[in-house]
Amino acid sequence: MSRRSRLFVTTAVKDWGQSPLSRVPDTPIPNATGGTITESGGYRIHTFNDSGTFTPNSALTSVEYLVVAGGGGGGGANNGGPSGGGGGAGGMLSGTASVTAQAYTITVGGGGAGVAITTPNAIAGGNGSNSSALSQTSTGGGGGGPGDGVSTTNGNSGGSGGGGAGTGSTAGTGGAGTSGQGNAGGNGINQSPSYGGGGGGGKGATGSNATSSAAGAGGAGSASSISGSSVTYAGGGGGAGNASNLGAAGGSGGGGAGQNQSGTSAPASGGANTGGGGGGAQSQTSGNGGKGVVIIRYAI
Repeated sequence: MSRRSRLFVTTAVKDWGQSPLSRVPDTPIPNATGGTITESGGYRIHTFNDSGTFTPNSALTSVEYLVVAGGGGGGGANNGGPSGGGGGAGGMLSGTASVTAQAYTITVGGGGAGVAITTPNAIAGGNGSNSSALSQTSTGGGGGGPGDGVSTTNGNSGGSGGGGAGTGSTAGTGGAGTSGQGNAGGNGINQSPSYGGGGGGGKGATGSNATSSAAGAGGAGSASSISGSSVTYAGGGGGAGNASNLGAAGGSGGGGAGQNQSGTSAPASGGANTGGGGGGAQSQTSGNGGKGVVIIRYAI
C-alpha cells in the first residue's frame, strides 16, 4: 500500500467515526391542530365550520386566514302584503396573522333567523352573529327590512346591510355595511301595485334597488382560494316580490333568493358556511341567513 492510499483510508475512518452528538438536529415542521385538516398546493388547511380551537406548534409563526360571519335573515311580510328585503351577507375578512404556540379560540357565527308572516305588523329578519379568529372579528349580516313594519321598513346594518322593504307607504332603505367587510343593502319600492324589497348587500357589491318590475337582487359575494379551490362567500339575499313585481335572485356566494310574486316560489335560506343572506318574504316565512366559516392555512 502506498503512502497516498494509507492517508485516504485514515481520513475516511475518521469521518465514519464522527460522534452522533455533533450532528445538526432536524428542523421542526410547522403544524397545528383544530378544525377539519386538509392539504392542497403545498399548504395545510384548517377549516372551521363550527366553533373550536386552533393550536399551532412552535415552528409555525405566520398563517393566512378567512373569517366570514353569519348572514342576516330575510325581512318578514304582513300576510301577502308588502314585501320584505333580502338579508345582508356576513362580514368577510382575509389576510395574514402572526401566531405563537398557544390555543386560539375560533368562533363561527350563526345565520340570522327568518321570520314568519305576522298580522298586522311584519318583523325584520334577524342579524347574523359575528365570527372571530386570531384577533380578527367579522360582523354578522343585517336582517332584511320588514314589509309594513311597526316603526321602520329599513334594512338593518351589519357586515353587509339588509335590503329595505317594499311597502305601500314609505319604502325602506338598505342598511349600511361595515367598511372593509361588506356593502349596503338596496332600497325597496312603493310604486303601487309593485312593492318589491331591496336586495341585501354582499362582500363584493351593494344590494340592488327594487324597480317597478322586479325586486332587488342580492349583492355579489367575493371569491377566495384559501381552501385550495376558488369558492365565493358572503352573497346578499334577494328581495321579495309582490303582485307584478318578481322576486329576486340572491347574490353569488350563498345568497338566498327572495319569494316570487303570489307565493309561487318560497324564500330561500343563505348557503351553509358561506355567510349568505336569506331571501325576503311576501306571504311565507323568510329565509334564514347562512352560517359563517373560518379557514386558516400555512405552507408546509
